[in-house]
Amino acid sequence: MSSITNETEFKNALDQLTLAQQRRVGALFVENVLTLCDDYRVKNALNATKTTEITPDELIAVCRSAKTASIERFTQCGKDVDWLGQAGHFVAAASVACVTPANQIKPTDNIAWTAAMHGRMARMCETIAAGEGSENQETQQQYQILARFLETL
Repeated sequence: MSSITNETEFKNALDQLTLAQQRRVGALFVENVLTLCDDYRVKNALNATKTTEITPDELIAVCRSAKTASIERFTQCGKDVDWLGQAGHFVAAASVACVTPANQIKPTDNIAWTAAMHGRMARMCETIAAGEGSENQETQQQYQILARFLETL
């Protein structure tokens, strides 16, 4: 597949990936929005996706830590809706998807898809915070990221 041009192709390509591949491409989606969240726990989660040496217990610990970052970011948004804080929450949630232990993933789940959707929401929050409305190019960037990833397989 040389290019991905729509959601159907995107989702179908993601559905063909193994869990390990979903983790890797999901991490690429998170890296694309990482500037919206400077939490070390999110960065630790991304680092965990890059090693094949991680134990199940380590993965659980990293997932819990990233989930805590996501919850903390969510609760910091407050009543006035801090859009950049909300963006950080979505980036952290995307990282959680990437490090969710295998025994907590349903057969119908696709963690790369979940990471992608959270990444899009993070970028949406960023554009709203900047007063640019809701248009952003995250979807197109994700299509390109996935196409490049698939070329490496």
